[in-house]
Amino acid sequence: MTPERGENEKRGTFQEQGTLEANTLQQEYFVNVATKVVLLLFKERAKPFLLVFWSRDPDGTQHNQGDSLNRLLPGINGPTSLASIRNADNNLAALLAALTTLGGTTNVIVASDHGFSTISKESATSFAAAQFYNDVKPNLLPPGFVAIDIAHGLEKALLDPDAKYREISAGTHPSPGNGLIGGDKAHPEVVVAANGGSDLVYLPSRDKMLVRRVVDILAAEDYVSGLFISDDLGPIPGTLPFSAIDLKGSAVTPIVVNFRSFSTGCGDPSTCTVEVADTRLQQGQGMHGAFSRADTIIVGGATGPDFRKGFIDPAPTSNADIGKTVAKILNLHIRDTGRLVGRVLSEAMPNGRLPKWSTCIRESEQDATGRRTVVQIQQVADTRYFDAAGYPGRTVGLCVFCVPEAKQRPCQPR
Repeated sequence: MTPERGENEKRGTFQEQGTLEANTLQQEYFVNVATKVVLLLFKERAKPFLLVFWSRDPDGTQHNQGDSLNRLLPGINGPTSLASIRNADNNLAALLAALTTLGGTTNVIVASDHGFSTISKESATSFAAAQFYNDVKPNLLPPGFVAIDIAHGLEKALLDPDAKYREISAGTHPSPGNGLIGGDKAHPEVVVAANGGSDLVYLPSRDKMLVRRVVDILAAEDYVSGLFISDDLGPIPGTLPFSAIDLKGSAVTPIVVNFRSFSTGCGDPSTCTVEVADTRLQQGQGMHGAFSRADTIIVGGATGPDFRKGFIDPAPTSNADIGKTVAKILNLHIRDTGRLVGRVLSEAMPNGRLPKWSTCIRESEQDATGRRTVVQIQQVADTRYFDAAGYPGRTVGLCVFCVPEAKQRPCQPR
């Protein structure tokens, strides 16, 4: 049986630091299973195979790390986080060594699913941050601050769906951050789903006037950096529609709230980014899910007979391209069931040619206070890559990474 994470799972509290250990024990088990059992079995069968090795480090450790309790430095760049990166690196080395010993021709693809940022719980505008809680450091945002602030702005009651629908009174907050606002538990007017670096806001009635009120409440908060709304709600100044970020579909989410991000001042801002996050984790720990370049940038690489050696791909790529690329290598013809399918990274293969790509921005109409939501996009044929989005000046990487002419080049509708 897979061992538990042990001390690595220790999340800490606002008074007690989180873990100071990488997830070594559990991942050593995963490596042993892969190298001493599964790869040997594949060698014996002598058939093509696909093995997915999911490493919980550095993600799990960076979330829970205790190097920076209630401090923004060192944040996710402390010794515990570095130990988790070393742990993942050692795991990869063991897998590569096993493949070398077993022989054969195996492609290896490495990718992360997102970047990482340090958590901030600071706000000068939030009603929620100005209240006192027995489990939150004074003047910091509690879990569920978005739900609390919307409820306060609407002057509606707030219920905690994760605590038997108890009403949130002064000095309390939703346990993990989710909230039901107005109406009753069966028919709430607003539903807030806390989601780390961004929050989702549902309005079951689809009342456009209520949507505008909620948008106005959120846009006035200093922790917000950009709002996206469902296309069928029509244009609202200061917001972009879901279709601008390929989020339009069958989901019933009417509002996505992107949180503010900023750099602590290192040479590469994407490696020392801080983001406001709606989470039970503490200021100084780790989170992702915002639309900063620190969260959208990923680590990626590949080696093996189906990839060029020493090639650095300058074209935009993402982990969404991996499935398409693996299918091409295995000569599998898989029918697409949607539009967000990525592309084959053919330029990384022997004799591959670089594709053409373009960079552009899309921006909303300004709201009454001059705020506008902007998204920075790269595109290869029909595949779009979203680098960063939010209010200019409140999102790390937004237009810092733009090529100069992109500021005058609006994105063409697809």
